[in-house]
Amino acid sequence: MEKRIIPTGLSAILIGGLLLTACSSQTGVSSTTVSSTGETGTAVETSNSAGAENADPFGKYEPSVKMTFARTVDNDLNDNILPKTPGETIDKNRWLDLYSKDLGIDISYAWTVRGGLNDDAYTQKLNVTIASGDLPDVLIVNRTQLKQLAESDMIVDMTDYFDQYASKLTKDVYNSEGPGILESATFDGRLMAVPYADASVESTQYLWLRKDWLDKLKLEPPKTMQDLRKIAAAFTTLDPDGNGKNDTYAMAITKNLYNGAMGVEGFFAGYHSYPNMWVKKDDGTLAWGSVLPETKDALRALAEMYKAGEIDPEFGIKDGAKMAELVAAGKLGIDFGEQWNPMYPLISNYQNDPTADWVGYPIVSADDTLPKVPQKFRTQWYYAVRKDYANPEAVVKLINLHLEKNWGENNEFDHYYMPAENEGKGVWKFSPVTPAPTNKNLEAFNEIQKARKLGDMSILKGEPAIIQKNLEAFYAGDTTQWGWEKIYGPDGVFNALNGYIENGQVMREEFVGAPTPTMVDKQSSLRTMELEMFVRIIMGDVPVDEFDKFVENWNALGGAQMTKEVNEWYQSVKK
Repeated sequence: MEKRIIPTGLSAILIGGLLLTACSSQTGVSSTTVSSTGETGTAVETSNSAGAENADPFGKYEPSVKMTFARTVDNDLNDNILPKTPGETIDKNRWLDLYSKDLGIDISYAWTVRGGLNDDAYTQKLNVTIASGDLPDVLIVNRTQLKQLAESDMIVDMTDYFDQYASKLTKDVYNSEGPGILESATFDGRLMAVPYADASVESTQYLWLRKDWLDKLKLEPPKTMQDLRKIAAAFTTLDPDGNGKNDTYAMAITKNLYNGAMGVEGFFAGYHSYPNMWVKKDDGTLAWGSVLPETKDALRALAEMYKAGEIDPEFGIKDGAKMAELVAAGKLGIDFGEQWNPMYPLISNYQNDPTADWVGYPIVSADDTLPKVPQKFRTQWYYAVRKDYANPEAVVKLINLHLEKNWGENNEFDHYYMPAENEGKGVWKFSPVTPAPTNKNLEAFNEIQKARKLGDMSILKGEPAIIQKNLEAFYAGDTTQWGWEKIYGPDGVFNALNGYIENGQVMREEFVGAPTPTMVDKQSSLRTMELEMFVRIIMGDVPVDEFDKFVENWNALGGAQMTKEVNEWYQSVKK
């Protein structure tokens, strides 16, 4: 690590556990200058090579270069993976050996902490590290931290390094969602870190229904919101569980409203409302979806359903864990959520009642226009390289090799991702860089579907082959694999995603920048106000028209200024 003097004010704020929120504009942060001395036409690079004429995405350094990271060790890695990989540790394992052997990059860790990137332990340790100026060569930071590091001139401008060294596969992955992933790490037109690309497609919402209840009540899957409202009434009043008691509700909703499971966003989309994200209006400007007029229509519908007893009367005080208990008990039949919902919480219902048949359907519309299907921007973390590190391009090479070994044409997925000899544990987590193709799950489903049509499952390789093994285990009687069948089986939920794409229904979040000054100061309180008001409207504590007053207050208390700042950012990246 190298100690770097940083501005006193920033240091003081970071040590206090906060991040500087000033947003002073810069014309760009100059990149570290490194010499180019590698020989043209070879796959070997000297330890200070970064010239475009010698840029080899997989070139090996001779002599080798050292690179330090800071990293987390999550519970899965510590409790499940390490015990199944004898002889391997965080500091010595197949991934670090590969990077040293193939690239000449010797990796070590300046520090590690237990937990995940979102946990307080990592945040606090990272803030102290940044404040001290004693940085490892690579830090994994969030957008707010990235902005502060860039403005303090503490990190390398990665624009040219990424352009020159990223492999074709890497560039394909990073452009798979349009410009958003790279845009999110761009300041004043310069790429200030390499994003940890995450899959926005996995935030897609589906309508999960108890098909066994539909069949029992002789109802068809819904084609419209009106159909769904009739189903909700039937699930509430017609005793779908057959116990002779009035003890079922229709829809699973938690007090947090916006969830990957048991949320309302898929329902709202049926009314062309897209809360909790920045959307583009017809005039080309961005707006917070929660305050647009269509949201009032969706709230009115939920208030009607609540009044009719179709929603748990205590949803306003129940979190996901509490609502999942009702799912497990077989008291709910409608769940708006993401593709993984069969893994949790729906499988708990199946485990208690093997006749429970949850099926994922496309979300439905309240009118003749197909709903847009919102996809939240998921890339939240970034690989930032400290200023003055001699080989910034090395982190791009690590990403190239990680993607190539797991998803390239000649991948070794079975060794570097989920090896069978280690009970399919995710050894990919040993790597300090772990981006993945954003569409890999959908592509795996489509490959499996193709193999089904051909009647030849032997053509499956890599991740699709692993998934197929899970499916075969379920068909052979292993009920723990039920969730895989609901996602990747012949009638799996990814059929709905293919339909969304074919119909042009996908709507990606438009704002991918660092938090604006007003977001830092006001967004938390505005979110709290929003959730409290929406819950009160749904529960009938206040009339639906109170939504209009909420919008006025939201704008007056910082929302209008936040919207102005978001649109200033939008114009800056769209020039």
